[in-house]
Amino acid sequence: MKTKNNIPTVPLSRFVKHSLEILKNPLPFHHRNFEEQGDVFRLKIGFHTGVVFIRDAAFAEYVLQKNHKNYTKSKIQTEDLVKYVGKGLLTAEGEHWKRQRKLIQPAFHKKQLQNILGTIKSAILTEYKKITPNTKIDVFPILNDLAFQTVVKSLFSSAANQEDINRLQYITEQAQKMLVKELRQPYLSWWFHISGEIKKHLDLTQEARKILKRIVAERRASSVKQHDLLDMLLDAKYDDGSSMEEEQLIDEILILFTAGHETTSNALTFTTQLLALYPEWQEKILQERAEVLKESDDLMQLVTKSKVCQQVIEESMRLYPPVYFIDRVNVEDDTFNSLHFESGSNLLFSVYEMHRHPDLWEQANKFIPERFSEGSRKFSSQYFPFGAGPRKCIGNNFAMFEMIIAISELVFTYKILPNFESIEVTPLITLKPKNAFLKFEKRS
Repeated sequence: MKTKNNIPTVPLSRFVKHSLEILKNPLPFHHRNFEEQGDVFRLKIGFHTGVVFIRDAAFAEYVLQKNHKNYTKSKIQTEDLVKYVGKGLLTAEGEHWKRQRKLIQPAFHKKQLQNILGTIKSAILTEYKKITPNTKIDVFPILNDLAFQTVVKSLFSSAANQEDINRLQYITEQAQKMLVKELRQPYLSWWFHISGEIKKHLDLTQEARKILKRIVAERRASSVKQHDLLDMLLDAKYDDGSSMEEEQLIDEILILFTAGHETTSNALTFTTQLLALYPEWQEKILQERAEVLKESDDLMQLVTKSKVCQQVIEESMRLYPPVYFIDRVNVEDDTFNSLHFESGSNLLFSVYEMHRHPDLWEQANKFIPERFSEGSRKFSSQYFPFGAGPRKCIGNNFAMFEMIIAISELVFTYKILPNFESIEVTPLITLKPKNAFLKFEKRS
């Protein structure tokens, strides 16, 4: 059996030498290491600590699906993120996660989502009113607000007032920024505590919880059913017939805010930029939309029959996956392809690199939506925009439906023109767009 020393290792000195570059954008640094070391390498980030970086899709499939019971999420999610969002589906492990997943899964079935498609469309159209035609604008803030408003209104219908929504969005985004600081600058941990930065953000989190508890209490006191996600979560029952306790419900709602808005706003922004660069796909989406709506104006028909639109979104998430890495830690020793990993090894799977691996994708760096003409299932062993295995994102259908409606409505209303030289990224907790300047011309 080979030992961990057989894994190619990038020394600590190189990590330190490039630390400023890594802080700004680690992707080029990791890409160079993959090109030099191969699809699996260990990066030393301390004298006794290292992270194994992986772009081997078969290894990812093995860890996320075939042997998932031997792997847990890393401390980043099970501890660092927990203090801001609690122990919900994204951060929970073991039996607690299983129990929550089983309870919440029905709320995200396609039949249930059909009830809130009108709410989703309404939230999207409201945000599109912020677009000023024929003017250079950064589209990300608009799409970021759109994604947050969509999650909130799908959860609460009209129960949350605009002041509450704005405050919840601010707190959610501030907590994420603070977590990024903690992860990128661990050597300043002492300062974050002494200066009161951590406490300030934990206090903000408590404020968000109070707002949510008030909204939940008002809904419980009301006898009117809204048929939104909050009603579904309140009505959900465990096997023993009990309901979620309040603190757990608030944890799950905070997780939905965190996981449900930023990844979607990122994906929508990158998709819109790509459509600006490839206007022929705008016309294809427009033509498809007209054909679908000729048959029926039912929104479920639109989201399930807009295959061209879906191809564009899927190709966008291949090139710019919002969740651009997946982390796992093995519980027991494990071996894959003759490489041995001692228990407690920190594994980081680069979705970004796997989605652009030349051995897996023809013309890997080119925008070719038609590669998904038969759907994404064809590439299930190498395409992970929503993760894979039992812990695949529970909201993948919600996100796809929302994005199809958003892109379809945007293309129907505007011609999208680029006002940037190239697509830029800022890799934080998620892969965020940067300088997404576009111009929108109203269609006649």
